[in-house]
Amino acid sequence: MITICNDSHSDYFILLGFSNKPYLEKICFGVALIFYCLTITGNVVIIIISWKDPKLHTPMYFFLSNLSFLDLCFTTSCVPQMLVNFWGPEKTISYFGCAFQLYIFLWLGATECVLLVVMAVDRYVAVCYPLQYNTIMHTKLCLNLSILSWGTGLVQSLIQSPTTLQLPFCSHQEVDDIVCEVPALIQVSIADTTYNEIQMSIASIILLVVPLMIILWSYGSIAKTVLKIKSTSGQKKAFGTCTSHLLVVFLFYGTVTAVYLQPKNNYTREQGKFFTLFYTVVTPTLNPLIYTLRNKEVKGAIRRLGRRTLHFQNI
Repeated sequence: MITICNDSHSDYFILLGFSNKPYLEKICFGVALIFYCLTITGNVVIIIISWKDPKLHTPMYFFLSNLSFLDLCFTTSCVPQMLVNFWGPEKTISYFGCAFQLYIFLWLGATECVLLVVMAVDRYVAVCYPLQYNTIMHTKLCLNLSILSWGTGLVQSLIQSPTTLQLPFCSHQEVDDIVCEVPALIQVSIADTTYNEIQMSIASIILLVVPLMIILWSYGSIAKTVLKIKSTSGQKKAFGTCTSHLLVVFLFYGTVTAVYLQPKNNYTREQGKFFTLFYTVVTPTLNPLIYTLRNKEVKGAIRRLGRRTLHFQNI
């Protein structure tokens, strides 16, 4: 249970969201519902075609299917509760529901930070060492890198979630956010949160700043290699395999960094809710669209899957 200001106990939190703007909450409900349905559809399609189509049994699509599965779990951990809170005046979430959401939220968010680095390294090897690509990115290494991504995220969650939930919280239990995440819960505490803030800063450096530097370095190396290619069509093809991933990186890191690395004041808290809404609702929807619309292999796999489905239906 939570220790609170007046020595009584409470078993819930109130996620304020955009309660001061009811009209905005109705809009957010509609947007979140549409994007959540698109997220489920798009990412399930990516997972199915990556599994079913032999031409997509490559490291790139193995990691992409990991990302799609992660996005499915990530949005499902928070969007249903978000929809309930947006729809009506009842904005409570149980203590255990908040704790569960925090553990899953941190786990999958940290996993995505590492997985995007792994995907960038995969593109680096593919472009800079094309002849050795299959030898370097063998099945065992891909599996180990996937386990490393999920394992790192889990360790991060198991370290930071308990220390956040053990804080004493104010009796009103009002969390000025749309989900149970670390920055918002720290602000509700009545105790000295210096240790938690330092812990969050260290985690942000390790999981946001360092990975982003590695990604930028890998794409800098890719750019140097591509510019050495004399053929314009060869340059376009090489850049084409990377731009989708780079766009996903920009969308994810841009919004998450704005939430976890900005100094907190009234303006940034309000702004942070929109960033949270973006990386929990919009980004997981855009990921499959970005990879599908810009990738001939994925579009071809979808067409082949569609033809096979129609064929079996006609039998």
